[in-house]
Amino acid sequence: MLKAAIVLMLLATIASLFSGLVFLVKDDENSTRLLKALTVRVTLAALTVGLVAWGVISGQLVSHAPF
Repeated sequence: MLKAAIVLMLLATIASLFSGLVFLVKDDENSTRLLKALTVRVTLAALTVGLVAWGVISGQLVSHAPF
């Protein structure tokens, strides 16, 4: 369940990234949609990092790296 939430958050972050790109190219100077897209993207990235940290701390996400 946690892994699915992390993947969904990453997909939402990518969608916000591309919407910000569209707003950057298409909008005029006075539009605030680019700023809102950046705010959403930063918030989603912070929540994703928080979910990963919570998963590692709770033991739901473990590393199988040999080093």
